[in-house]
This record gives sequence, structure tokens and C-alpha cells, in this order.
Amino acid sequence: MTEFIYKNTKQAKEIIAAQNEDGLWGNFHSLAAPKKDGFTTEQALRKLQILGYEISDPPIAKTVNFMSDCLSKHKTMPDKREKSHDWDVFTELMLATWIRRFTYECAEANRIAQVWSAIITDTFSNGEYNHEVYLRSYEKYFGKKAKGGRLVDFVSFYQISLVGGILDEKTDSRVVDYLLNKSDGIYYIYDICLSQTPKDFASKNAVRYLAALELISKFLSREKLHFAVEWLNGNKNKNGKWDMGKSARDNIYFPLSDNWRTAEARESDCTYRIQKLLNEITK
Repeated sequence: MTEFIYKNTKQAKEIIAAQNEDGLWGNFHSLAAPKKDGFTTEQALRKLQILGYEISDPPIAKTVNFMSDCLSKHKTMPDKREKSHDWDVFTELMLATWIRRFTYECAEANRIAQVWSAIITDTFSNGEYNHEVYLRSYEKYFGKKAKGGRLVDFVSFYQISLVGGILDEKTDSRVVDYLLNKSDGIYYIYDICLSQTPKDFASKNAVRYLAALELISKFLSREKLHFAVEWLNGNKNKNGKWDMGKSARDNIYFPLSDNWRTAEARESDCTYRIQKLLNEITK
């Protein structure tokens, strides 16, 4: 029932109304906070997914169809090519990631996910992360050397989202250990070591921390997040719910409701998101 309410909020309707006929919202790439003059497609997809939209919803299906056509080379992304990294590999990575966040029915997106799974499996084959092995494996599968920070280091939103749940058990466990102890977190999401829970629960920093936990909760070794479960349960309020405070409003993950004029609305939003995460970790 809560998801239905969030799907019918004013902000959801405004995002959908801004969608172009081709299924996009202007340029595709940017995971920064939306600007007042509009969304990128990634920003729109992220927010709609948070609000409960799925592949069965026409706006999402339209965008997924466009992304699938881009992967099959029948259509082209509207963004300018970025020169700081291998744009073709990065583009395929972005598209496959977002398609698979809504559906596993795209064969090309699944192929790309398996390629990254193979690279990461090679990388941890000796029991721990080996950067030289990662670079060699990348070159083996893509036929070129890794170029650009988003590809030279695999720990970003895209790769982690893409391979969550599809690695073999040993590799999955090794990757989760690596993610939890990496000093600079997950690129695009959270830039602090994940094994250290935020000191201030009522903060934007804690909101981003939740986003990182949500990514890792898709891995087979999600039980390694039980320390975070204790942290979350320790931050319940006297009502047995969660309130991350006014500063949690980042216009990305919060608010879910149309406004936070009341503490009850903010508490409802925070509790919905945290309970959903806990259900994923403990299932």
C-alpha cells in the first residue's frame, strides 16, 4: 500500500510528465542530484525506482526499450562522448546496469553482466583483490586496456549493482569483504569505509550509507551486513520507527512523500526505506 502511495505522489507525476516521447529525460548520464531545470535519465530512473516503479509500469518499460535498442546499436545515447575513460565500455556498463535493475529479460544486458562477473571472479581468484589480475582480465574480455577511474577501479555503483547476486559463493564473499573494508567506499554512492557506521544517524551522510548497504544487500553474502542491522535497530526512536531528521532531505533518496512539513511524513519515509533494506538483508 505504501509503494502505491509513493507511486502517486506529485513528484512521481512531475518526473513522468517530463519524460520525452523516446523514453528519455534529456541526457542519460549523471547520478548527481537533479537540477531545478530537469532530470537526466539516470536521475529519473533512480527516483522512480525508489518510489516503487517497476518494469510493468509504462514509463519504465519505454525507457528500458530505448536502452535495449542502444545496446543492440539500433539507437544512440544522446550524451557527448567523454574522453577521460573508454566511453563505449562505460556506456554499455551503464545501460546494462539500469536495464537489469528493472528486468533480467534483456540478453545483451545479461551478457555484459556475465562479462563483468567473469572479470571480478578472475580478480579475486587467489582469495583477495589483485589489481594486476583485474587489469589483465579486463583487457582479455574487452580487447583493450582499462582507461578512466570508473573502469580502472571496478568499485562503482554500476559494476557493484550489475554483479550483485550472480557471482559464485566464494567470489561473492570475497567481494563483500573487500567492499566493506575499502577505505573510500563505492564510487558515486559513498566515499567512506563501509565497515564504519556513520556517527550521525540524522544526516545526509547516513542516507548515502543506506544506499551503499542497499547495493550490497543484493549479494549472497548479505549476512555480513548484520553489524549494520544492529546500528539501524539501535537508532529506532521511541515509536519503534526511524527518523533521519530534516537534514536527510537530499532530493535523491528523500523525501518520498511530497513534503516533510510534518515529522510523521518524514518518519514514515525513513521507516519505509529502512525496513525494506532490513527485509532484504535478513531474508
